[in-house]
This record gives sequence, C-alpha cells and structure tokens, in this order.
Amino acid sequence: MICSESPEAFTVFPYHWHYDCEKFSDIGDSDVALPLLNYSPSSQNQRVAGYDVGGDEQPRVFSTDDLLDSTSMGALIDAAYRQIFFHAFKWDREPFLESQLRNGQITVRDFIRGLLLSKTFYNSFYEKNNNYRFVEHCVERVLGRQVYSDREKIAWSIVVATKGIQGFVDELLDSDEYLNNFGFNLVPYQLRRVLASREEGEMPTNLRLPRYDEYYRSILGFPQAIWQTQVRRFVPQEKKPTEGNPQLFLDMARKIQPMSKVPARVTTADINIATKVPYRRLAS
Repeated sequence: MICSESPEAFTVFPYHWHYDCEKFSDIGDSDVALPLLNYSPSSQNQRVAGYDVGGDEQPRVFSTDDLLDSTSMGALIDAAYRQIFFHAFKWDREPFLESQLRNGQITVRDFIRGLLLSKTFYNSFYEKNNNYRFVEHCVERVLGRQVYSDREKIAWSIVVATKGIQGFVDELLDSDEYLNNFGFNLVPYQLRRVLASREEGEMPTNLRLPRYDEYYRSILGFPQAIWQTQVRRFVPQEKKPTEGNPQLFLDMARKIQPMSKVPARVTTADINIATKVPYRRLAS
C-alpha cells in the first residue's frame, strides 16, 4: 500500500511514522520499500582493531561452536536474553525457540530474530518508544554499537515505517556488519566496551539506554521518591517469636511508660543566701 498522491511524503508524529495522505492504491510491497539512506560512520572504538590481552575485563563470548554440555547451552540462552531483554522473567521466555535452538533446528541468529519479533520485545520497546529510540535500542543490542548519527536513525526509521518491524529486523540481521562480527552462531555483545588504555570502560547499553523514555516514565509514574517517617524492619517468618518466648515479655516491658514526676530545676539565682543560710547570733 502506498500513497497515490505523494509516495515520499511522510509526517513524523510523536511516536511512529505515518503516511501523510488518505488515498492509497494497491501496489506490491516491493514498490513501497525505499532504499536505505546513506550515512557516514563516525569514529568509534569498535571500528578500530584491538590488540587487547584476554582477561576478566573482556566480554565473555557465547557461541554454539564452543558448547561442551547442556549447561553451556543454558548459559548461552541466558546471555541472549540479557542482550535483548536485559532481564527475562519466566513469562518473557520463549520455550519453543529455546527447544529449537537446543535441538539444532535453528541458529543463534534465528533465535535472536525470534526474540526481536516476540511479544515481549514489541510491548516493552516498540510500544514504549518512538521510532528513533526504537532504532537505537535495536542497533545497540543487535550490532553491538551506538548509532553513528541522527542520519542513521532517520535511515533505519524509514525502514521501520516502510517494511515494518520484521523487515527492519531482517535488514539488521542480514547486514554485512552483523554477519562479519557475529555470524550465525555467536550471541551479540557490546563491542570493545573496555579498553586497556582506559581506567573505566563505556557505560553498558542497558544502563545508558533505559527501556522507557522520559515520556513513558512520566506516564507510568516512576521514578518516585518515597519518604517514610519511621524505619521498618522486616523479620522472616521463621525468626518471629512464638508464644511463650521471653522476647515477647521484653517487648511488653519496653512499651510500659511509667508516669514519673520530673524533678524541678532550681538555679542558684533563685536562692536568697542571706535568708536561707542559718547563722548563730552573738549575745550582746
């Protein structure tokens, strides 16, 4: 479907792209797709070949080529969830895709595609962000780098508008950049986040780019600063005192507030020394 009046006339709404006309003509989807705009790469660490010595600071690489047992496959699947979702609850997991990956029916690249097209990713990232921010999320989580410029965000946003989410995901996973860095069996990760010449590495994607933008954070009502006037302590059930425990009598004794008379304060300025101090009279 394409606009019959102005095929290239788009209007950028606050959250998603829409065609700026009401008349449409039935044309094949291949005619709707616009070519990807050209954008120039910027200077980033991942574009420079690294000569770092392997260590604890280097990212752990998960690949189906290095699996030794079923436990390693479970760690690989968890790493894929962390890369795409950051944290996956039991409800967010895709057991059918996991089963296919464990049985060798799909590759890691296909598993990543399934997570990007899942309901969880759609509800948590696409519906809660505009197209530009959604592109940022996908590029950083799939290609392992930040977007080069605003022109790249615009280029990928046009792909989202014309081909949909599935077409956009296919473009990312079929790109030469993804295949050269991760191939078919490697879980994507943030490239060259830690450099040997720096004391601190770059901020992780999940911390630098939260799931919700400022608009939806204000709608959902977080973060909120809640102040309490009293400090509350949590006591586990097994540590709570039972009937007959002396601690119960101690708490009862602490609640008793006896009514004691407060002694009056007397200062030396209120004492008349001449009349209060006894003395002996001398006989005349």
